[in-house]
Amino acid sequence: MKTAYYKITLFLFIIAAIFVARLVYLQLLTDRYALNAANTSIKIDYVIPQRGIIFDRNGKILVGNQPSYEISFTQSQMTPDFDTLGFCNLLKISKKDFIKKIESIKKEKYYSKLTPMTFKSDMSREEIARIQEIIFKYPAFNIVERPQRKYEVSTSGNLLGYTNQVNENYIKKDSLYYLPGDIAGITGIERAYEKQLRGEKGMRYIQKDIKLRNVGPYKNGELDKEVVSGKDLTLTIDYDLQRIAEEMLVNKHGAIVALDPNNGEILALATGPDIDPNLFTGPNKKRNIYRLANDTIYDNKPTYDRSVQAAYPPGSPFKLLTALAGYQMKVISDSTKFTCRHGYRMGRHTIGCHCGTFWPIGMEKAIEKSCNNYFSSVFYKITEKYGPKGRNRAIDEWKEIMNSFGLGEFMNNDLAVGAKGKIPSGEFYTKRLGEKWHPYQSAIFNGMGQGDVLLTPLQMANFTAAIVNRGWYFTPHIVKSIDGKPNPDERFKKKHVTKVEPRYFDVVLKGMKDVFIGGTARGLASKEFTQLGKTGTAQVPGGRDNSIFVMAAPADKPKIVVVAVIEHAGFGATWAGPASTIIAEKYLLGDIKRTYLYDRMIKSSFMGEYKRMYINHLTKKGWYTAPKPDPIQLKKLEDSLRLLNEKKAAQNPKKLKDTTKNNKT
Repeated sequence: MKTAYYKITLFLFIIAAIFVARLVYLQLLTDRYALNAANTSIKIDYVIPQRGIIFDRNGKILVGNQPSYEISFTQSQMTPDFDTLGFCNLLKISKKDFIKKIESIKKEKYYSKLTPMTFKSDMSREEIARIQEIIFKYPAFNIVERPQRKYEVSTSGNLLGYTNQVNENYIKKDSLYYLPGDIAGITGIERAYEKQLRGEKGMRYIQKDIKLRNVGPYKNGELDKEVVSGKDLTLTIDYDLQRIAEEMLVNKHGAIVALDPNNGEILALATGPDIDPNLFTGPNKKRNIYRLANDTIYDNKPTYDRSVQAAYPPGSPFKLLTALAGYQMKVISDSTKFTCRHGYRMGRHTIGCHCGTFWPIGMEKAIEKSCNNYFSSVFYKITEKYGPKGRNRAIDEWKEIMNSFGLGEFMNNDLAVGAKGKIPSGEFYTKRLGEKWHPYQSAIFNGMGQGDVLLTPLQMANFTAAIVNRGWYFTPHIVKSIDGKPNPDERFKKKHVTKVEPRYFDVVLKGMKDVFIGGTARGLASKEFTQLGKTGTAQVPGGRDNSIFVMAAPADKPKIVVVAVIEHAGFGATWAGPASTIIAEKYLLGDIKRTYLYDRMIKSSFMGEYKRMYINHLTKKGWYTAPKPDPIQLKKLEDSLRLLNEKKAAQNPKKLKDTTKNNKT
């Protein structure tokens, strides 16, 4: 009995302690709640700060500010004799819409009679000029000037992101700062660096009398806070590269990523299709954002950043990592050779190959020719390192090596979104295939970048950087400096070392150089600089192969790594390859020398393939209905054909007579 009594007493004591602690916090540690007792006589005027400006690495302004206006509503200042019709006429809205808007404001979670709530936003300068001399008649409504983003570029909407009114989640995360109607970064860099860009609101505490007239500053302004403008950001992005990459992705789905392997700075982060960021401003902003978010026809999804969110089978570039893992796990050496004979045999099945070698070849030649047989053989040796009973152990050892390159896990960078991709474990295969699983059941395809391996384009760029650095990399990042000072984030100063010993990289790098000399990318070799690379053609269900390419230049001391992924475009050397080498050329030389490659890229389109795949998908689901022919278009076509026949008949009447006679026969 006494034990139960003590437990109840202890429980009540804990509850009381929590309650007291909460009261102390509210009354002593927060200004907002300390003022609530006086809220009936105090009004807070907020001064909205200018958001920080965003520059590219060369000082080009990407995002600035421009004035934006809205009308706020404060219920406590609503007078009994309020002229509803007069106010509606002033704002050119109906009485019904006015009532509806007021009711919706009162239903908001953070509504307060004393808090200014947004009544109408995104008003033009002309609208404000028309009403500003009359709005004093309606004290419950005030004109509020808020900075609105002004985009100085017409591409990179996904990269830059946009701002919008805060939602409930934003307010919950920082309730001491955000109020309903406040603006915050929602996507992209605007979201990732919100705290730096937003600044700090200025606050003026104004004391009012019983008739809500200003009496003077509360406590002589002791609690007032000066407005602090947001911090300017200088990105690692080279906008010239970014723009060219976006141009080459027009009418294509995919991504192009470029980074500096020496420090992890992202030089370009392009996705296709991209968004014009100017759609994120103006009176049609909400409509544009809704339209973009729901554009799924032909799998467009423009708000889906394929450079960091899309996880693809990496295809043949992954063979470079298969080689390094084989060396590190000691299942192959420089003397290891395999004979191809058109592919890799696994029981009754064959993984086809077009390397064109029918004699024993080593690692360097296998990379040059992209031999499927060689790397499938290496991966089989990896799985069998500890025998049939030790396959899980072998796969897990391989997975650890892949993880050390930043694959199969989140990269912990400064981007707003991202995917971790997929590197399967031994447990993964046990669950799917059983305890006695065999690599021929599916795992064998991992060796050539198919199977169960999935990587984002940024991850592909990162592992390429680690290879050309002979086993180390810096975490890729997007912000170079904040208010003119180097980015202080310690994450981007740490050198990550892979689990592969440096001595194993030499033969892989030689093979990557040979790819441009006599291998699969020899047609893309530049006369101006040397290159390291690997082509990739990844099979995907339902359509043509994905075109993939990874490269670094110059070969002796790389200054740039470029990766391109173009969905359903075919061979890596045909489409992704030209896109990658053009970016490298622009960065290293300052200009595009091989304009024919660039022209070919910007003029090409794969929308026909995407449309075909989209219709096939809907048809399989039973959702597709063929569009009915347009009678007007049919009539135009009929008239055009008739006029064409009449023209031909006028030129050769005898032929028309013979044709007519034959038709009758």
